[in-house]
Amino acid sequence: MRVILDTNVLLGALISPHRPPDTIYRAWRASRFELVTSTEQLDELRRASRYPKLRAILPAHRVGTMVNNLQRAVVLPTLPPLPDGVEATDPNDSFLLQMALASAADYLVTGDRKAGLLQRGNLGHTRIVTPAVFCAQAL
Repeated sequence: MRVILDTNVLLGALISPHRPPDTIYRAWRASRFELVTSTEQLDELRRASRYPKLRAILPAHRVGTMVNNLQRAVVLPTLPPLPDGVEATDPNDSFLLQMALASAADYLVTGDRKAGLLQRGNLGHTRIVTPAVFCAQAL
């Protein structure tokens, strides 16, 4: 099973132990599924972790360890453009849809209820779900 975790899920795994994002991250570390990421997402993770509200609660070494761990995932170096008629409500999430199409992921897991990804429900073969739904259905 191939899975994409939105950056908010990855950060959530660092912020709140024993919650669904952490459970998912630990399941990947235990090789229960194949994680897909991209150089664009790794850059976003580094950038977002430097936001003042996150810097106050996330030590840089924990984010660095996660970025290093993610190098073991399937890292897509380049992403194809989205096909005509496919777009993200939030343009900053376009790379997640591009990753889903490029990798034929089974799941895209996101905690962002306002960005429109969850409302989409799926993109081709890829189901778009919350961390809690993913834990209940796939783990």
